[in-house]
Amino acid sequence: MDLIFTLLDLAGYVALLLWGVHMVQTGIQRAFGPRLRASLGVALANRGYAFLAGLGVTAILQSSTATGLMIAGFAGSGLVGLVPALAAMLGANVGTTLIVQVLSFDVTIWAPILVLAGVLMFRRSNATHTRDLGRVGIGLGLLLLSLHLLLGQLEPYRELPALRAVLGALSDQPVLAVLLAAALAWAAHSSVAVVVLVMSFAAQGIVPPDTAFALVLGANLGTAINPMLEGAARQDPLARRLPLGNFMNRALGVAVGLLALRYVQPLMTQLADGDNARAVANFHTLFNLALALIFMPVLRPYSRLLQRLLPPNPDRPDPGQPRYLDDAARELPVVALGNAAREALRMADTLQTMLQNTRAAFDRGDRKRIAETRQLDDVLDKLNAAIKTYVSSLDADELTEDDRKRSGEILTFITNLEHAGDVLVTNLLAHIGKQIKRGLSFSPAGRREMTEMLDRLGANLKLAASLFMTDDPRAARLLGAEKDVFRRLEIDATRAHFDRLRAHRLDSTETSALHLDILRDLRRINTHLVAAAAYPVLEDHGELLTTRVRPATESGASPAH
Repeated sequence: MDLIFTLLDLAGYVALLLWGVHMVQTGIQRAFGPRLRASLGVALANRGYAFLAGLGVTAILQSSTATGLMIAGFAGSGLVGLVPALAAMLGANVGTTLIVQVLSFDVTIWAPILVLAGVLMFRRSNATHTRDLGRVGIGLGLLLLSLHLLLGQLEPYRELPALRAVLGALSDQPVLAVLLAAALAWAAHSSVAVVVLVMSFAAQGIVPPDTAFALVLGANLGTAINPMLEGAARQDPLARRLPLGNFMNRALGVAVGLLALRYVQPLMTQLADGDNARAVANFHTLFNLALALIFMPVLRPYSRLLQRLLPPNPDRPDPGQPRYLDDAARELPVVALGNAAREALRMADTLQTMLQNTRAAFDRGDRKRIAETRQLDDVLDKLNAAIKTYVSSLDADELTEDDRKRSGEILTFITNLEHAGDVLVTNLLAHIGKQIKRGLSFSPAGRREMTEMLDRLGANLKLAASLFMTDDPRAARLLGAEKDVFRRLEIDATRAHFDRLRAHRLDSTETSALHLDILRDLRRINTHLVAAAAYPVLEDHGELLTTRVRPATESGASPAH
């Protein structure tokens, strides 16, 4: 019975350790995530800057997984080459060793201070940024406290014969130790937590140094498994190269490390002056630095090898399948929402192609373009459903106010684009198809008016896509003004239509009515574009009126009694 309670205590302390790491990571991501992502994107210009950027961002986030997701997003979209992306991952792996170095010192005294400061910041402040930093303080305090409790729980059992026998088996089987630690790091999604745990065992003398070093090698291998599995599930080889390359260089490093373990272990123990915890931390750092030094000079041929292993897919991918909605990024809202925004821009590109096909069908009477456009509407529907599901699946407790605002903007944008596509296919294309089928022709003035409106609509869609990414109030005003332009064009066309009816020009009645229907559809599409991008920005800046109707007191009329 005592054994069961002991195991439960150990499991609880390990869970507290994992939760402390999680709180530190999420707090940093909430506080600095968007700025770190932007900085990382700018720094990925060459391998040197990329290495330093990966190291710095990971040192702050304390998660090579989070940094890897950001880098994979850039690499998968073709925004950054494979060489600097691999360099950034090498830097990220080195960055994870910094917190382990700090924790290798006796900093337990700071645990209650960090928790107290974190709680005060979280409870007493209304500022989101301060509350996020409070989460970081609480997480660090819980991490240190869990280590202290874990060490105290393990102290009485360090001399148990059964425990010695199990650890002796691991000492004789370093490959088994590597596999065990790799499985733990894979399950915990964190090499830091596993290395810190190993460091605690080594400090108590429960794990001999050579076994501890083998476990550290396994933890470094295990943290690369999840990104590789996520990448393997993707159809685009471009998105799979980076996680595979990161896994391969770490696997090669682990293999070499195992062979060199008998030579490295005495040297690391001697340098740490008998402090096993520090020896583990130093070995962890040395391993990742050695990998960086070995692979940095050969990244170019290494990237060519990965390109040969994963050549471009010759098959044309399904345009309705999302490309950027990475399931692994759901735990990182700042990354997940960026992925959703990129997917939303694909919807804008699809709608742009639909407008171009519509204009071609109108100009040349091309029925084939009408059929192609109807198929593209299915693409819009699929992407819209996928993005909505992805954004809605994000944990609401992990979202900041800015995250919630951005998620609302994304959903508003894609919903209006999908409605615009429905109007285009269901109404506008039906009217153009009727015109082609019946051989009707518009007057030169009417044709010119409609083609100009189609071109204007295409320009407004580009403006809406740009505005969706920039939130520029000047662009929002320009796009918002287009609603009045289209409304005025429809009013003028309606008046001209009734003038022709009064003049009894029956031969133009049918084309006049069709002209009027087409203009109405174009106006409705434009209204959705304005609502998709301009209205959220104008409302955010307090420039959106609640009604177009002027109050009675302002128009000079007396209010009704």
